[in-house]
Amino acid sequence: MDAVLYAKILSDKSITDLKKIKYKFPDVDLRELIELLKYSVYKTMPIPDFSGNDLVYMENVAQVRMKAVKLLLTPQNSNEAFGLKAMEDEIASSLTIESIDFLRGGVRKILRGYAPADESENRIYGMKKGLEFISNPANEINEENIHALYDIAIGQYLPEHAKLKPGMFYRHDNVYVVGQELEHTGLPSEKLSKYMTRFIAFINEESTMNDLLKAAVIHFYIAYLHPYFDGNGRMARFVHLWYLRRQGYSSALFIPFSSYIERSRKGYYNAYSLAEKNTKISGVMDVTPFLVYFIENVYNKLDNTLPQVNTMAAFSKALDDGKITEKEKDLWNFVLSAYGNDEFSTKQLEHDFGNAAYATIRGFVLKFKELGLLLAKKYGNKAKYSVWGK
Repeated sequence: MDAVLYAKILSDKSITDLKKIKYKFPDVDLRELIELLKYSVYKTMPIPDFSGNDLVYMENVAQVRMKAVKLLLTPQNSNEAFGLKAMEDEIASSLTIESIDFLRGGVRKILRGYAPADESENRIYGMKKGLEFISNPANEINEENIHALYDIAIGQYLPEHAKLKPGMFYRHDNVYVVGQELEHTGLPSEKLSKYMTRFIAFINEESTMNDLLKAAVIHFYIAYLHPYFDGNGRMARFVHLWYLRRQGYSSALFIPFSSYIERSRKGYYNAYSLAEKNTKISGVMDVTPFLVYFIENVYNKLDNTLPQVNTMAAFSKALDDGKITEKEKDLWNFVLSAYGNDEFSTKQLEHDFGNAAYATIRGFVLKFKELGLLLAKKYGNKAKYSVWGK
């Protein structure tokens, strides 16, 4: 192939869609193009496709902004292992993505420690237990813990026909993902144990691959194998967060990744579908379409999710200078955890915090507004507050 033409194809935005490339460059021999990509572009990963060949990705196409990496590495001052607001949004969005019925009020109720009252709240409770499980630093990612996560977060709340057989970590029969047409067939059940063993080794081994990209590959691969009859999407999103948490990205559980996916749900499923369609053309499972989706719709959208560094620095200085009491420190940590960047009123904070008089709450928000840590916005004769630095 002519070098100029090859360079033009590599720089084309449609490089992740082989059908479009064939349409734009009708004279190109796709077999020759694939061989060139294999030789000079594709990076392999030690996890196999259904034919036993290593998955690949295009490193030059899948580029994550360093800003996203730095944000996810930002240490959290909250005493909590996760943000309550992020947890609420993560659970709600993850259930919505899979069209599972629930009430937002039920999510808030369960997160505030109330016992589940029905089947819907049981599923929410399972999701809460799952997020607590992956936030525990003692829980390493291994086969036993992945099974434990599935059981406590999803498996216990499934109908009998969708549950795993006793003593089995994965489904015992084949599974099909069906939309308007057959979209995906999961890995044959008899191969799951071997593939999952290799997959878990890949998760835990040292790699030169960018952590955020590797997390997205982990996400993709669980859905690709489809090791369960039900709950594969939820498990993919759980293990994605779990891996980032294990790699030291302490803010991962303060950001509701699933809410970004929910907003771009069509693109999420299209990315899976495009990877499969490309494979039928090329014979190579290239996960780049999914990585590009995640970069553009999740990672590069995180800029204003957490308080800015200068906000947290201002809090630390005021604390060191003795301007903040222990109660005010607890209130600040609660605000970060429970509301994230959302607005709240003094009455709402009094109700949700539940361990301070209204006068204390009122004094806190006014003082932190003066310190430049909270932003006030008027709504008629009432005010709402949010963390400064959105």
